Amino acid sequence: MDVAGRPVLDVVIPVYNEEKDLEPCVRRLHEHLSRTFPYGFRITVADNASTDTTPAVAAALAEEMSGVRSVRLEQKGRGRALRTVWSASDAPVLAYMDVDLSTDLNALLPLVAPLISGHSDLAIGSRLSRSSRVVRGPKREFVSRAYNLILRSSLAARFSDAQCEFKAIRREVAERLLPMVEDTGWFFDTEMLVLAERAGLRILRCRSTGSTTPTRPCTS
Repeated sequence: MDVAGRPVLDVVIPVYNEEKDLEPCVRRLHEHLSRTFPYGFRITVADNASTDTTPAVAAALAEEMSGVRSVRLEQKGRGRALRTVWSASDAPVLAYMDVDLSTDLNALLPLVAPLISGHSDLAIGSRLSRSSRVVRGPKREFVSRAYNLILRSSLAARFSDAQCEFKAIRREVAERLLPMVEDTGWFFDTEMLVLAERAGLRILRCRSTGSTTPTRPCTS
């Protein structure tokens, strides 16, 4: 933990009706962070108005495990969940992951270390690298690559894999960007990254293997 027991990293897991997958996800992530992460951490389950037993599962995990908490939202939307938790968090580095943990957890420390040290402002976990170990179906692979092509052609974005559910941001940077992000759902990530890039912030791409490649900051 940091000063006064404050965690250095707050990892948010946005969920909607994930009663089956939530517990193994949180346990696996907690075990990995406890074993490999050299700083204090918190795992925050952000429930997006689930209608199954997800809230009860989240509450039980928070009661049982140190460093785990649950937050209940009465409206759906991944962006809304991230905005709510990140805005209230006291951790200097904020991150989020999808409940399926589709990216190698060994990439987590390389993702957030440059943010902790202050060398980068945001970090993106990339699954599109040739060296990535993540295997996706042909349809999902095509949609992801087509989406990034649109980003590059229409918005002149230099980052890739904008919808990879594996990102981190420094809290002071989040405080600057969150008021400008309008989307509360699926496009939240992309809008935030476009704003960051146009502001010339330092964006780091972290591959699934744990290697990192910085992107050049854009000029405003």
